[in-house]
Amino acid sequence: MPANKELSAALDIEGSVPIHSVQLDAMVVLKIVKHCRESAPATVTGQLMGLDVNGVLEVTHSFPMPKNQESEDFEGSQYQLQMMRCLREVNVDDNSVGWYQSTNMGNFMNQSLIDHQFEFQQALSKSVLIIHDVARSSMGNLNFRALRLTPAFMKLYKDKKFTTEALAKAKLTFSNILEELPITIRNTALLNALLFELETSDNTVEVSTSHLTTYKNNNSNANKSVLTPSFDMLDLSLDPYVAKNLENLMDTIDDHQQEQGNYAYWQRSVERENKKKAAYLVNRKTENARRAQAGQTPLPNEDVDAMFKFPPEPSRLDHLLISGQIDNYCKQINEFAGPALGKLFAVGELQK
Repeated sequence: MPANKELSAALDIEGSVPIHSVQLDAMVVLKIVKHCRESAPATVTGQLMGLDVNGVLEVTHSFPMPKNQESEDFEGSQYQLQMMRCLREVNVDDNSVGWYQSTNMGNFMNQSLIDHQFEFQQALSKSVLIIHDVARSSMGNLNFRALRLTPAFMKLYKDKKFTTEALAKAKLTFSNILEELPITIRNTALLNALLFELETSDNTVEVSTSHLTTYKNNNSNANKSVLTPSFDMLDLSLDPYVAKNLENLMDTIDDHQQEQGNYAYWQRSVERENKKKAAYLVNRKTENARRAQAGQTPLPNEDVDAMFKFPPEPSRLDHLLISGQIDNYCKQINEFAGPALGKLFAVGELQK
C-alpha cells in the first residue's frame, strides 16, 4: 500500500501537483524541427504525447497535423483519435499533453493561438504549448518555448469580459497572459554515446553517422575536425533578422495605434451620451422647479438610463495581444542588436 501511494503521488493521478517544468525527448525535438522547417514559412501544428511525473511534464512522442486541416472535410478530433489508437498498438505513449506550433520571427501572439490553448487547458489542465521559432533557430540557436495560459487569464477568458475595469480588478497585463516554463532536453544512452564519439579528440578516428560505427583512418595527414570553428562572429554587417524584426515592430505599432483609435472613439461616444444625459437632467430639474412654483404636479419619474444608449466597451483582448507582440519584438531586437552594436563600437575604437 505505501508503494502504491508513492507511485500515485509521483504520477499525480489526481492532478494536484502543478507543472513547473517540461522535459522533451531529443527525438521529439528533432521531429518538431523537421516538421516546422519543411513547411516554413507556413504555420504548422502538431500534437504532444507524454505524461506528467511529479510536476515535470515529460513529452516522449509527437506527431504532426495534416496541412489540409483548414478544409471543411477535415475532422481534427477523428484524426487525433486514430493516431492515438495506432500509437497505443505499437506501445507508444498516447496520452495527450498539449500541442506545438511553428512561428516565424516570434510572431505568435494572436486570437487563434489563445483560443486553441484555452480549449486545451479546459480539457487537460496540465497541457502545454511548445513554440518553435524557425527563423531564430536558423541563426544557430535552437529556439523552443513552453507556454501556458495563466489562471487569472483563464478565469477572465471564460467570462469573456475584457473591459478596462475587469482587467484592472484582475491585475492582468500583456506580461502575465502566458507563463513560460523551463525546458530540458533528455537524451537516450545511445545518443549520448554518439555525441561523445562526435566530440572525440582523436583525429585518427572518424564516425560514420549512417551506420553509427567508427573506423580508423590511416591517413596521418587527415586533420579534419567534426566541430569546425565558426567565424560568423567577426561579421560586422547588420543582421537581417534585426531588420526584419524592426519592420514587424512598425507594423504591429500601427495595429496598436488603430486599437487605441477605436478605444478613443468609444470614449468620445460615451462622453457625448453623458453630456446629453446631464443636459436632460438639468432641464428636467428646472422644469419641475417651475411646475412646483406654479402649483402643478412634477413630471413623473422616468428611467433615464434607458433613454440614452451607451455603446458597449470594446474588448481589450486584442490590445493586450498586440502589446505582448510588441514586447516580444522589442526583446528580440534588444537581444540581437546588442552584440552587433558592441562589435561596431569595438572596431571603431581599434581604428582610432
